[in-house]
Amino acid sequence: MSSSLILSNVLNPPVLFFFIGLSAVFLKSDLEIPQPIPKLFSLYLLFAIGFKGGHELHESGLTPDIAIALLAAVVMAALVPVYSFFILRLKLDIHNAAAIAATYGSISAVTFVTASTFLARLDVDFGGHMVAALALMESPAIIVGLLLVRVFAQQQNPNLDDDDFSWEEVLRESCLNGSVFLLVGSLLVGVVTSEQGWESLEPFTGEMFYGVLTFFLLDMGLVAARRFQDLRKGGAFLISFSVLMPILNAAIGIAIAALIGMGAGDALLFAVLCASASYIAVPAAMRLTVPEANPSLYISMALALTFPFNIIVGIPIYFQCIQLFWGS
Repeated sequence: MSSSLILSNVLNPPVLFFFIGLSAVFLKSDLEIPQPIPKLFSLYLLFAIGFKGGHELHESGLTPDIAIALLAAVVMAALVPVYSFFILRLKLDIHNAAAIAATYGSISAVTFVTASTFLARLDVDFGGHMVAALALMESPAIIVGLLLVRVFAQQQNPNLDDDDFSWEEVLRESCLNGSVFLLVGSLLVGVVTSEQGWESLEPFTGEMFYGVLTFFLLDMGLVAARRFQDLRKGGAFLISFSVLMPILNAAIGIAIAALIGMGAGDALLFAVLCASASYIAVPAAMRLTVPEANPSLYISMALALTFPFNIIVGIPIYFQCIQLFWGS
């Protein structure tokens, strides 16, 4: 496998600034990003990618191929937590296994954005409907994870009290959490306002995007480095899971993309969605609905290992595989 794509990705400014964030913590620098700023940048990235995806979706329309791609995204978001849960149950209790499984069934928007910029640098086309796939894959993983808890915890303890469990809260947290709501809202605005809306916001959503992503990944490097210590609690099994599960999920995603006839760019984004793990929306939902699970496990796995692996080497490796299979 060629190392040129990996080297090109590593020498990309956003990824290099991620390394600067990592090294700042390891070298005990006092570099710090004030907390409101990373949150603002996170919201900006969701808004910008959603709006751009909506514009592109308006241009392409909702074709049968796009509908099949979106259905495949929902199926993967529901399927990944199921087989992940049974793998994790080899070493973990029901609650931790379900929380981690839901984390890996959901997605990382920043990993998706990084993959989008990777494709843009290579001048590879991809469809705006993949942003809709991004939005659709967040909630099913949370719901399936909570279903796994209810089914298997009830089997283990038939006298389990259901009084504290509210499906209304589950659905609200999974479907109306801030990141999903902003992403879907921006997507819809992009569809409705079409070319006129895109031209009016293009300086804000286009020219600024790359710089904001770079600064955001600097902060992500700082946060990820601080989470490395928590990985010791998981041991070798969870560390291996954090790296091998993205590879497995990406391989399945690539196979599905080939089966339904996606283009190379869409196939990479679909593989990245399958391979990534949520470190924002799902942890927030799991803390609320599965308090028995240990947040330091599922957050540190997703943020300190899976996220860096995907943005540094995963994306170029997945694309190299796609090039081999797609014959280009």
